[in-house]
Amino acid sequence: CKSLSSTVSCPTPAHLPPPPLRPPPAPIHLHGPPRRRRQEATLTTFKMVKVTPLVKPKKIVKKRTKKFARHFSNRFMRIENSSWRKPKGIDSSVRRRFKGTIPMAKIGYGSDKKTRNLMPNGFYKFAVSNVDQLEMLMMHNRKYCAEIAHNVSTKKRKEIVERAAQLNIKVSNANAKLRSDEDA
Repeated sequence: CKSLSSTVSCPTPAHLPPPPLRPPPAPIHLHGPPRRRRQEATLTTFKMVKVTPLVKPKKIVKKRTKKFARHFSNRFMRIENSSWRKPKGIDSSVRRRFKGTIPMAKIGYGSDKKTRNLMPNGFYKFAVSNVDQLEMLMMHNRKYCAEIAHNVSTKKRKEIVERAAQLNIKVSNANAKLRSDEDA
């Protein structure tokens, strides 16, 4: 067997295992893949993880909860629902802050830096779309809580919530989009 010129195949030594067998080929479906049966819809509720924030937040005080209306948004339908824009006109009564005009957005309306973007449960929100993004919160589970994005499917939501329970991460909307028996 040591010579390369011989055309006779060498027998396999007894101490070597036999070569692995190939798996059978996958069946060929002429009319597409077989249809999956619809699974029974059941209400699944997940046990929420009891995670407390690292620091108990002081009372969250908002100086203003109402949105600032754009000037003349009550007069013209085309700007009825638009966000705040600063008036820039030379004669604008809102810009000149006349009595009786709508208030302008200013830095003084800002929230306390310690409670800015803080949720009432004491955590900061972190949007999550998959399990990999959830694992970024592993070391920060006392400061941030996960919030599953609105466009995540029910199947992926279950995976995210199960993994969050393992990592001890709070999910603020864990029970959202879960199907119940009535929906089926």
